[in-house]
Amino acid sequence: MKNGILAITGLLGSTLATAQVSQHVTAQVEVVDILTGQRTVVLADVAPYGEHLEAPNWSRSGRSLLVNKAGKLYKLPFDKPKLRRLNTGFANACNNDHGYSFDGNTLIISHNDERVGTGANSRIFKLPATGGKPILVTENWPSYWHGISPDGQTLVYCAGRNDQWDVYAISIQGGFEKRLTDSPGLDDGPEYSPDGRHIYFNSHRTGRMQIWRMNADGSAQTQLTSDSYDNWFAHPSPDGKWLAYISYLDDQKGQHPFGKDVKLRLMNIETGEVKDLTEVFFGGQGSFNVPSWSPDSKQVAFVSYKIQ
Repeated sequence: MKNGILAITGLLGSTLATAQVSQHVTAQVEVVDILTGQRTVVLADVAPYGEHLEAPNWSRSGRSLLVNKAGKLYKLPFDKPKLRRLNTGFANACNNDHGYSFDGNTLIISHNDERVGTGANSRIFKLPATGGKPILVTENWPSYWHGISPDGQTLVYCAGRNDQWDVYAISIQGGFEKRLTDSPGLDDGPEYSPDGRHIYFNSHRTGRMQIWRMNADGSAQTQLTSDSYDNWFAHPSPDGKWLAYISYLDDQKGQHPFGKDVKLRLMNIETGEVKDLTEVFFGGQGSFNVPSWSPDSKQVAFVSYKIQ
């Protein structure tokens, strides 16, 4: 969660600020088939606002999802869809920026680390995918993980430095961080292509959030979408053929809040052709933040919401 996005605005024009103290959220973890558009609800979970399920990752084995809820991480097996908490040691304030390495052995998390103060205090850690003690990767904060190189050696993430939000890269062992973007406005959501040659990201540099691509070293930054939507979090499929992302119907002024009309869209990477993957649903922040493709590139996972 970044830069003011905890503020929520609302359903059918109504303010949902009271949801923070009095309302509950039904989070439906869903998967959608990219060819048929068929949606299947894996789990529906009811929780107070701020403690609801977010951001599913698909395991490399294909047998489960990983989600966050109230600062904790949970596995969600498909065969027995019940939340099973993952051991993340002291990291009990995990936000919705997490995911697996390409080989499935390492889990990367973004933990709101109170040891460095309050507010925007997210730092990136690594740990075994089966759970264990987190190891710090990024000394600086705020840092929000989004992607890892196919060889497992480099992380890319969104970071706020000197009141500017850009894309950075760092060795998985930590150390020096390399700034890859340097443009006015937010650059966010970086994720490697399966061949490691490119990084997809979203940028507000043109005054509207759109999907971009650059070389892995940060060069040749190229805009891929240019439409009336606010487009966020482009996730390339494992086979390298597709790009799935979430679109807000209205201009969000560089933010990605919860509680908005959104839909998932699908781009053919070779042709650039875009189609709707879902109908419009109630979501936004927490729906589609992280890599969420099935290993066979046939489905993606996401979360839709209802306010009670």
